[in-house]
Amino acid sequence: MSMAKNPRSRAQKENFHKLEESLNVFRNDRFDPDSYVQSNCSLNEKEIKHLCSHLKDLKKESEEEMRRSVYANYSAFIRTSKEISDLEGELLSIRNLLSTQATIIHGLAEGIDLESISATSHEGSIVNGTINGDNSEPSELEEWVVEFPDHLDVLLAERRVDEALNALNEGETVAYEAKETKTLRADVISTLQNAIKERRQRLADQLSEAACQPTTRGTELRASISALKNLGDGPRAHSLLLNAHLQRYQYNMQSLHPSSSSYGGAYTAALSQLVFSSIAQAASDSLSIFGDEPAYTSELVTWATQQTEAFAHLVKRHALASSAAAGGLRAAAECVQIALGHCSLLEARGLSLCPTLVKLFRPSVEQAVEANLKRIEESTAALAAADDWVLTNPPSIARQSGRPSSTSTTSTAGYQYKLTSSAHRFILMVQDFFEDVGPLQNMHLGSRTLEGVYEVFNTYVNMLIKALPNSIEDEANYEGAGSKIVRMADNEAQQIALLANASLLADELLPRAALKLSHFNQADYPDEPQKRASDRQNRHPEQREWKRRLVSSVDRLKNSFCQHHALDLIFTEEGESNLTADMYVSVDARGEEIQWFPSPIFQGLFFKINAMAGIAAEMFAGKERFATLLLMKLTETVMLWLSQDQSFWDDIEDGPKPLGPLGLQQMYLDMKFVICFASEGRYLSRNLVRVINEIITKALAAFQATGRDPYRNVESVLLSEIFYAALPYSVLPEDNWFNDICQDAIETLSGRPRAIDGERELNSPTASLSAQSVSSTRSHGSS
Repeated sequence: MSMAKNPRSRAQKENFHKLEESLNVFRNDRFDPDSYVQSNCSLNEKEIKHLCSHLKDLKKESEEEMRRSVYANYSAFIRTSKEISDLEGELLSIRNLLSTQATIIHGLAEGIDLESISATSHEGSIVNGTINGDNSEPSELEEWVVEFPDHLDVLLAERRVDEALNALNEGETVAYEAKETKTLRADVISTLQNAIKERRQRLADQLSEAACQPTTRGTELRASISALKNLGDGPRAHSLLLNAHLQRYQYNMQSLHPSSSSYGGAYTAALSQLVFSSIAQAASDSLSIFGDEPAYTSELVTWATQQTEAFAHLVKRHALASSAAAGGLRAAAECVQIALGHCSLLEARGLSLCPTLVKLFRPSVEQAVEANLKRIEESTAALAAADDWVLTNPPSIARQSGRPSSTSTTSTAGYQYKLTSSAHRFILMVQDFFEDVGPLQNMHLGSRTLEGVYEVFNTYVNMLIKALPNSIEDEANYEGAGSKIVRMADNEAQQIALLANASLLADELLPRAALKLSHFNQADYPDEPQKRASDRQNRHPEQREWKRRLVSSVDRLKNSFCQHHALDLIFTEEGESNLTADMYVSVDARGEEIQWFPSPIFQGLFFKINAMAGIAAEMFAGKERFATLLLMKLTETVMLWLSQDQSFWDDIEDGPKPLGPLGLQQMYLDMKFVICFASEGRYLSRNLVRVINEIITKALAAFQATGRDPYRNVESVLLSEIFYAALPYSVLPEDNWFNDICQDAIETLSGRPRAIDGERELNSPTASLSAQSVSSTRSHGSS
């Protein structure tokens, strides 16, 4: 064993000597770091690596040596510290004694008698003085008065706070009783009171110094503050208590080093835990020491608010600012939630500081919301530029957020409607956006959130309008879309896909996503059963109004679509109109037998409506109402154009050729044809009926203006259940004649087999309409 130990100890000594020699370079007072670095710069790569390795070894060895030295001398260090503390107390006592002796000596030098010195000296020493002024021995009380200052000095030097407080109280009691009973002279009492006052101030300073030390423990802090309060300086004690907690958490904050690469949520969690736990502890200490006195409570609330504001500024600077500027709404929301979560725990202690945090965080969160909305808009616009406008199923890939959706079933998108690629991307980003904003409802962001999503959706609709060929929508009406490149929708299927995008988003997907805003406020409806999404959204007037605005934005797209196809039907590529007055005023001048059939333009309308009905039925599967409204709107647009085309009616009413009986009959047949196929397709609307009535009324007025009386002896004839117009039998045939021709035309144009023996399906809307029209016409004609 001894043989083994000797080589080991010898090796340790050799390493120690080597370390000492290596460190001598750095211990030299003339050591110059720059010169040392310059002297080693000429080394090659291998030598530099060797030098670095050598320096690292030196660092490790020096650290190890430091640890060994600390461990070896730790007990001596503790013992020395204790002795130093004792010496400080003794030195203080010596200083006080020396001060007293110096005062006595100065008094003697000035010729003042010993008795006067005892009364006026700093410590008050009474020698050979009695109440009666004789030379008798001092009483016990007088001896106590002489020894009392020294006793207090010892207690203060040894930091025996409780005993010092008791001694001060005892001294004040003695001084009061001596003054009342006159057992001591006035100058002696005055000296005693001055000594008490001076020691009281020294004790207060001593307690204040201890309270201001960051390393003072909680128990010691509360004892010092309580003692200071008992000294009669409550306001100062309360301020020191709050300041001590402030210094303590500021001292602990030195270990937090936020950086741009660190996670903002982690920094916010650590900082909020530190700050709000300090505020909670300060509130607890204040209540236990000072109670609920209004003055102290008010100071506590003011101090807590100031610390909360300082905390909010730190979080904004180191966590929220970068997230908000980059549109990192989720990171910003997480920081806010963490801070509010810690802050809300103070409410149990009577401190409601969350409104302060909300007020300070709101601008940064709003900035993040705006940046997020801008990102959604730009991302959607980029996809719209390359969108092929073909409907596809929802994507089954992981969402951009990386967070699973609670509404997902077989698809992570959470819905099963077919949309184009840009619309899929749009709704996924909006869903994520609502999920991120939902937990921040206590910041009252709901209105701004809904308004922002509406604006982004409106911009997307503007891009869809721009994708329509030859769109007549004024570019000034869709801000933000004018400078964006959008891929054109060339055929009807692609154009209807535009409407499918907008309609499904506005009517179904966006309102359903917006329900996440109220998902975090379910406490308002704890007992209500789960209802459909549309039923739940009706409980929120603000979201109802928001949905109405979304649908109104879709109507702009629908109007542009219908106007585009109406103009495509009415005008040729050369710009000539297919709907002119000549198609009616020239009928009577042909002089040949007429084959009664709807005019070509209305045949084209029938073909276009039928083609679109087939496409829309496939694209709006499960949402047939959208297809019906679209076809209804397109038919109304064409008929409105005819009703409002002033040049057409100028030619009818004042043209060179008057409207004859056959022309009137052809116009009525066209109108009846539109009614028949719209009724059969179940997209006949009251507005369409009103427009066609106006057209018939204008045509009758133009016919009557030629001097011919369309009424003759018949006061009125009801042409159908839809039209009420006075027409003569000699001008127009009976109503069932028009119904038969219209039905034949519909069957011919649609390629359906004709009915045998003229019999029609009695259950069809047109057959019912024709039957009622005939009976109605005959009944009025015979009256």
